[in-house]
Amino acid sequence: MTGGVLVVDFGAQYSQLIARRVREARVWSEIVPYDISIDEVIRREPEGIIFSGGPDSVYSDIAPGVDERIYSLGVPVLGICYGAQLMAASLGGRVEKTGRREYGRTLLAGAGGGDGGGDGGAAGGLAGVFAGWLAAVRATSGAAAGKAVEEAAGGGQAGTVALGAAEVWMSHSDSIVEAPPGFAVLATSQGSPVAAFGDTTRRLLGVQFHPEVSHTSGGQALIERFLFDVCGCFPSWTHVSIIERSVEEIRAKVGDATALCGLSGGVDSAVAAAIVRKAIGSRLTCVFVDTGLLRQGEGDEVRQAFGGLLGDSLVCVDASGEFFAALKGLTDPEKKRQAVGECFIRVFEKAAHEIGNPHFLVQGTLYPDVIESGGGRSGQAAVIKSHHNVGGLPEDLAFELVEPLRMLFKDEVRAVGDELGLPEGIVWRQPFPGPGLAVRVVGEVTQQRVEILRAADAIVGEEIRKAGLYRELWQSFAVLPAVRSVGVMGDQRTYAYPIVIRAVTSDDAMTADWARLPYDIVETISARIIGEVEGVNRVVLDVTSKPPGTIEWE
Repeated sequence: MTGGVLVVDFGAQYSQLIARRVREARVWSEIVPYDISIDEVIRREPEGIIFSGGPDSVYSDIAPGVDERIYSLGVPVLGICYGAQLMAASLGGRVEKTGRREYGRTLLAGAGGGDGGGDGGAAGGLAGVFAGWLAAVRATSGAAAGKAVEEAAGGGQAGTVALGAAEVWMSHSDSIVEAPPGFAVLATSQGSPVAAFGDTTRRLLGVQFHPEVSHTSGGQALIERFLFDVCGCFPSWTHVSIIERSVEEIRAKVGDATALCGLSGGVDSAVAAAIVRKAIGSRLTCVFVDTGLLRQGEGDEVRQAFGGLLGDSLVCVDASGEFFAALKGLTDPEKKRQAVGECFIRVFEKAAHEIGNPHFLVQGTLYPDVIESGGGRSGQAAVIKSHHNVGGLPEDLAFELVEPLRMLFKDEVRAVGDELGLPEGIVWRQPFPGPGLAVRVVGEVTQQRVEILRAADAIVGEEIRKAGLYRELWQSFAVLPAVRSVGVMGDQRTYAYPIVIRAVTSDDAMTADWARLPYDIVETISARIIGEVEGVNRVVLDVTSKPPGTIEWE
């Protein structure tokens, strides 16, 4: 895909968030590795480029960099944190350890930019865009502590003038102490002599703070000013455009061939199936596989929801025996995911043989799946966990993949589902991992453990819905660690499994916060699980956010 904005990833924890913020402004964005070739950048014809932050120092021997010809392409560049430091160091500025590390909320003071790059001070160009943003932020947040403004301005370079201040989020040890030749200093803070700088001629802007995080006042507004006022982007990335573009690409790829879609009943596979069906019609056959690892009543719900929509195009397969056999003896979560991924493919291959051997396999793979499986940066990203439909695929795959959602975040998928008219119960269903309960049994997966977990999980779901919290939570479910503990029930010793309640809030699953469930709900869930589910004598609550944990336990 060409156009839009390239987010150059230097290993930042916020790269995905930057890409999301751009898309929230209805502009296409994609994360690319820092070592992307200049030829590839030119081929993609971006309207703008954003350098992410990163954990390194620009003077480190292993510091990631870019081909410096990128600054001469005539494409606007916004450098954030490490990205700003890299821009400064590459173009003749100075970056140093100042002895004042800034982390957290920091007051940013405007500076009267000099004559750099023909900016004409704060009157126009990048300086005008930045000063206009700063003034707007200050106007909406009120007169933000005049004394603090003076203190912030006092930390800047000689000759700067406080034009206003805003609260921003900083996270750095090195600081830019001198802007490159041709750049105007646009803002300072106590720990950053050059907290923002710009060159109007080349349309290059660097900010030491993080506008992509919610802690920065007006951060999204600054990103949008860069996109629209500097890059000249048009807000064309809409749910309708996503569908139209996907349909066009699928028709071009599939041609007159047939396709098979693995339908799980979740929103991802449902939206993927709906888009492909819109593109190729009855040449798509959907296969629902009962793995034996589904939630309580899920198989019946899927048949009910999709039977009427797909008619004879829906094929249901009971493959629970094959999945439990493939998982027997496995305890390593990566091996479990890979076993499930391969088993799915083998079941699809068998089903395909019975329906005329379609050449294409449709999957509901999402952008976070690709990123966490190590594919977000051309294989350079760390593998957090292999998603069964990405890292778990066998090498001898007989299908060519069609993945219409591969570059979308979950909220975008839901919006597309709404646009396509899918049932609300499907669109807003909480995410469920492809390997199902196999990755919520921590340890070897057995039918007994799955049955215990399924019953406990159903209680969690019932009580969360009853409390009206289902739509507020990203996910809420039960986990069964394959260990047992001593308890007392009915004046007798028990030796049974614990159940973990896991509930999180999130926007896109890349980061998540543990949900503060009311204690009375937790108490009700605990009492019901222990009282109703045989084999459980203890219930605990997981209060870990992501990071450091992941949402799923495996």
